Amino acid sequence: MTSMFRSLAEPNYRKWFGGALVSNTGTWMQRTAQDWIVLTQLTDDDATALGITMALQLGPQLVLFPVAGSLADRFQRRRLLLITQVLMGTMGLVLFALTATGAIQLWHVYLLALALGIVATVDNPARQTFVSELVGDALVPNAVSLNSASFNTARMLGPAVAGVLTAAIGASAVFLLSGLAFAGTVGVLLSLDRGRLQSPDARTRRAPGRGIMGGFRYLRTRPDIIVVLAVIFVVSTFGIKFNIYTATMARMEFGRDASAFGLLNSILAVGSLTGALLAARRDRPRLRTIFWAAGAFGAACAAAAVMPNYWTFALTLTTLGLSSITMLTSANAYVQTTTPAGVRGRIMSIYAAVVLGGAPLGAPFAGWIVDQLGPRAALGVGAASGMVGILIGVLWMVSAKHLRVHYVRRSRRFIRLSYDGRQPKG
Repeated sequence: MTSMFRSLAEPNYRKWFGGALVSNTGTWMQRTAQDWIVLTQLTDDDATALGITMALQLGPQLVLFPVAGSLADRFQRRRLLLITQVLMGTMGLVLFALTATGAIQLWHVYLLALALGIVATVDNPARQTFVSELVGDALVPNAVSLNSASFNTARMLGPAVAGVLTAAIGASAVFLLSGLAFAGTVGVLLSLDRGRLQSPDARTRRAPGRGIMGGFRYLRTRPDIIVVLAVIFVVSTFGIKFNIYTATMARMEFGRDASAFGLLNSILAVGSLTGALLAARRDRPRLRTIFWAAGAFGAACAAAAVMPNYWTFALTLTTLGLSSITMLTSANAYVQTTTPAGVRGRIMSIYAAVVLGGAPLGAPFAGWIVDQLGPRAALGVGAASGMVGILIGVLWMVSAKHLRVHYVRRSRRFIRLSYDGRQPKG
């Protein structure tokens, strides 16, 4: 087993990886078909209705994340995931029944989107922290990167399959398949070798902070994680708006059609998948990797903003995807591996709220920038977010006296940066 795929040597994780790939593909299929029927069947190309659907799915993350994190720390994560996966699959089947019978209405989609958002809020921290039970802390960085690779593979496959099936036999078939896809994860959870799970004991689950607010109390002792969250919030809120970038650049700047828009998303996913696999080669996450990746993302946005034609713009998307996934997977792994098991669920719930919670603010802002100044200006805002991200990181490293600059004369590299921080190391 190569170092890139070393987590797959663990039988439990190997099963989990396969089940997650199936369920993630089903999730992307359901999302694609749901957006399509909202735009074309339930409304007359009403983008506002689509935005409401997105807000209902993401809104619970902003409100319920402390409760979700506390549940992930208090209860057995395997059992919690069994419940959430069954519920999420059931919602896909309900959408299938409604569309197949012709009874579907817009308020049905709104209600199911809200319900899915609530369940996904609970599922997210349980799913993320369950990785450490499957492989142990030493392999968490690799497993997190492979999870990201699985997610981005599903992002390439799911929309394409959903588009073909929707055009050929209708959206109801997509909802049926997406609902059944969750059965794969449920089957994996039931088949895991429980003796190999590295579950924290009851005493560990109660430490270091009790209750819903224990995660916030713990964060006060970890300025390094606070800085990571600050960088991720800035970049994810004002920079990672890929659908807006690709759609508006393809349509408004280059005059291309929907197929060209889809190709841009596939190219972006290729870059993201590459970044996830490269991250899987690293032994452990480092703070400097997070900060430099934020800067690379800003530089990629700046380059994309000035590309003169469709194909040169498409080429820059690979770097955009690679740098963003490097930043996110490194941040995810760093937070998980440096956080005690007893509070990990609550911290990862806060992390998820930071990553996803900026969408209701950032997406309308990016859209407004496009309307007022054009899509290239929106990419300029993304570039600024990356520069602010790396600036936050470098200033913290310097102020904490962790960053050193060495002048090396007898080397091709004249300046070398090193990070010699106190524990936890970056």
